[in-house]
Amino acid sequence: MRVFLAHTPEMRANYYGARALAELRKIAEVVTHEGTETLAGAALAAAAAGCQAIVADRATPGTAATFDAAPELVAFLRVAVDVSTIDIPAASSAGVLVTQATPGFVDSVAELAIGMMVDLARDVSGYAAAFRAGRAPAPRMGRQLAGRTLGLIGYGRIARRIGQIAAAMRMRVLTHDPYATIADPGVEAVALETLLAESDVVMPLAVSNAATRHLVNAATLAAMKRGVLLVNLSRGQLVDEDALEAALESGQVAAVAMDVGMAPDQWPNPRLAARVDVVATPHIGGLTPEAAEHQAMDTVRQIAALAAGRLPEGALNAAAASRLARLGITPSG
Repeated sequence: MRVFLAHTPEMRANYYGARALAELRKIAEVVTHEGTETLAGAALAAAAAGCQAIVADRATPGTAATFDAAPELVAFLRVAVDVSTIDIPAASSAGVLVTQATPGFVDSVAELAIGMMVDLARDVSGYAAAFRAGRAPAPRMGRQLAGRTLGLIGYGRIARRIGQIAAAMRMRVLTHDPYATIADPGVEAVALETLLAESDVVMPLAVSNAATRHLVNAATLAAMKRGVLLVNLSRGQLVDEDALEAALESGQVAAVAMDVGMAPDQWPNPRLAARVDVVATPHIGGLTPEAAEHQAMDTVRQIAALAAGRLPEGALNAAAASRLARLGITPSG
């Protein structure tokens, strides 16, 4: 097979890695993107001309324009769990298979969440910024987290790991997720109203979809404890940023940590990130060698399966992927 790796050199270094690329080259002819700009639409199709598969980072969209202009394309593989920027109906209409990787970033994101929570509770970033600016910061009373309450909105893999760590820190852990069975020790399943009213720290970790858009809004922020800490490492769409800014201004929310937001590639909103009561990082929750390699190696295995005439794991639209027949693959594998 001939495969186009759509990552820019910077994205490739961070999110694919030398070992995964070497493994991919063992099973396929690999064409790499050497430009500095993310490809999209017909430009992506042109760069991938002659390739049966595109392996795409999270910043590279899969659009109808790409699928329509790439007649040789059989599969579009996302090196991430998030496929929200892939037009799956358009891929299906063109007969192109779409796949996703498995979540290998659970520990990485959970550790960042705990670190951000501690940072907000003790203003670590604030003190560090003052010292770097040549100022002597006045010591201020911080918040001890042991004995405080953490509220997890959504209870998937990341929330479970965060809950385990927080319980070990002797925090009270509340969670609300109508779609999850919650039986882990040290974690209480409660109504959303109870979670909002009783939590000292709130982390929205729900799946991002139309139903959860602006889950954190003016009403839910007002229902939280005054002076609450908010940590968002899930998706920017979960938070109404205008309402959050107003809550910071009023003191309803004391401080926020965010690894995501509504800026391009899910980066934090620059206006919010510049505030002294906000700790922001540029969507680096899964940016560790272990997490990145896990997902890159998923795509290596997917390409290996395609090359061997098998339906790969992580296939999202196999029944509609008629171009798989070119590789001798039927939807049943």
